[in-house]
Amino acid sequence: MKDNVAEEHLYLAFSHQYRDSIFPLHTSISLFLLSYCDCKLFKVFLVPTGEDVGDQCVTKNLAGDLEVHLISRCQLPVVVQSCTLPAVVVKDDKFCRAGLSVVLRYIIQKTFEADPSKKDILELLGFKKTCLKACAEVSQWTRLCEISIPLAVERFLTAPPEHCQAIPPDILLFERKLGEPVRVHNDDKIRRQKLQQQKAGAKAEVPVLGEEATEELKPREVHEHPPSSLELSVAFSKLLAQEAPDAINREAPHIRRTKTSDLPPLDHVFAEGLYFTVADLVLLPCIHQFLVSSKKQGKNLVDLPLISSWYRRVQEVPGVKKAAGKCNMELLQLPELMSAPQEQLQDSASVPDELEEDNEDSHFIGGPRPTMTKLTANGIEAKFSPHPCPNWTLDWTSLPSAVSPGEGKMSRDRALRKQQQLNNLVAAVTKLAKPGDLIVDFCSGGGHVGIVLAYMMPSCQVVLIENKELSLIRAKDRSDELGLNNVWFIQANLDYFNGTFNIGVALHACGVATDMVIEHCLRARAAFVVSPCCYGFIQNTVKFKYPRSHQFKEILSYKEHMILCRFADQTAVQLPPERRLIGKQCMGLVDLDRAWAAEEHNYSVQVISMEPESCSPKNNMFVGIPT
Repeated sequence: MKDNVAEEHLYLAFSHQYRDSIFPLHTSISLFLLSYCDCKLFKVFLVPTGEDVGDQCVTKNLAGDLEVHLISRCQLPVVVQSCTLPAVVVKDDKFCRAGLSVVLRYIIQKTFEADPSKKDILELLGFKKTCLKACAEVSQWTRLCEISIPLAVERFLTAPPEHCQAIPPDILLFERKLGEPVRVHNDDKIRRQKLQQQKAGAKAEVPVLGEEATEELKPREVHEHPPSSLELSVAFSKLLAQEAPDAINREAPHIRRTKTSDLPPLDHVFAEGLYFTVADLVLLPCIHQFLVSSKKQGKNLVDLPLISSWYRRVQEVPGVKKAAGKCNMELLQLPELMSAPQEQLQDSASVPDELEEDNEDSHFIGGPRPTMTKLTANGIEAKFSPHPCPNWTLDWTSLPSAVSPGEGKMSRDRALRKQQQLNNLVAAVTKLAKPGDLIVDFCSGGGHVGIVLAYMMPSCQVVLIENKELSLIRAKDRSDELGLNNVWFIQANLDYFNGTFNIGVALHACGVATDMVIEHCLRARAAFVVSPCCYGFIQNTVKFKYPRSHQFKEILSYKEHMILCRFADQTAVQLPPERRLIGKQCMGLVDLDRAWAAEEHNYSVQVISMEPESCSPKNNMFVGIPT
């Protein structure tokens, strides 16, 4: 670690200690990853959720030689106080990373940057470094790992012992996912090798780790059980940064001619498929606690053969047992379990229906006219409020270049359209804001909206929230160039921001993100100025069901509403004018449903067309004010 690197603080919530884990489980997971990575780059703080927590309670049985400090919630940096922990912030800085997945991915990146020889640590981010990168609001897998399973295990552990508990539905869902065929990059080649082995029927030919490979493991940990399948061999070869033996790289001609559809599927080795990733390190402390509790209760794990195999296999990964030892996790030695019949697994895993997104009828046939006619027959048509200040514009020529969206790599025409879009949002926010207000730019990207607002309204505090790190870093660079001191930056999924604010803003929030932004504003009783985008990506999720408003629910089915959403995306300038007009009407109907849903929470909401409408094919804008 370089001497001139700024000190970074990692803040973890602490509610209580139970057996060999610290709760909430997000904290145990974070500490376990720090131990696995052997990372000492962060100053770690525990933030008690209760009032009476003594130092002796939190310094006992922590992760090995990791120094941990105690801090109260009111002592947190102001930007962190608006976030759900865990969170990382550079000391005395205004750039915060919050949420489990974002923080874990950052720990991995910083560990590799500090020591580029730790390539195995960087591999935890998976293919194209995307493991747990998709936010939990739209990714079922991220949600299962980051939210559902940790919460399910915490509830399981805190339930009254006299209640005979069934296996939590989320655990059963993980069991089912471990039984699904694996899809990985270039899996065609591996599946052909598997077919060749199956046809040869040569169990003895399955490559195992030889003496040389075993020697490589010794610095961290000995691999006790050699792989017993092609998938295991491929997975552990990658862990050791080895090439697969030549014997399995040669394919017979008849194997090469086999259709892809006739190749055997690959079995799971680790949580995401063949390769060990950060998802396994997230799930291990959770599943460990569940298994320990189940064992104490005398529960039979016959319904979880795949989880049991996964749990044993993860222990064989170099470094896992050492990290567990540092965290005082006494890993169990589970017996080999016979796989349950496939029908039994399907029956068991059918419990969490609410976890599956309701995406039936996702492929639609036919146009939107019958649905629009149905709404018209019930007195519902797309309607737009008059623009309050259609000719208002910023004097872009007098503003510093770092304020203008043209500062990036945009073409001149695109930069002009972006300026026109910003004129609309800034005009609306200017009419709503007053000195001292806190304005949140959700899904901020590179800060086009937030930077302009912060520059034009120095008496207001502006918070930029964005999931993509590089976009937010670009925004911070622009802010630094302008010398702005009224901007905070939060890299997080929307659900990890829980601060209070006065106005919420979003320019082209994609799909369901628009509804998430509006929901945040409703909870905070904040005004909002939001421009939607990507209507075709709207679909039912765990949190949101469509249609949104009571009026639309009484008339349209989910399928009919989705037809409107799909055609609302057909507003591109290259389409025929009549088709664009229908697309605009569908946009208006989808947004009318959203506006009415917000008005059910005592809001006054207008749906306005931006001026000029040519500034974007997605030119609708909500202005909502609590009444």
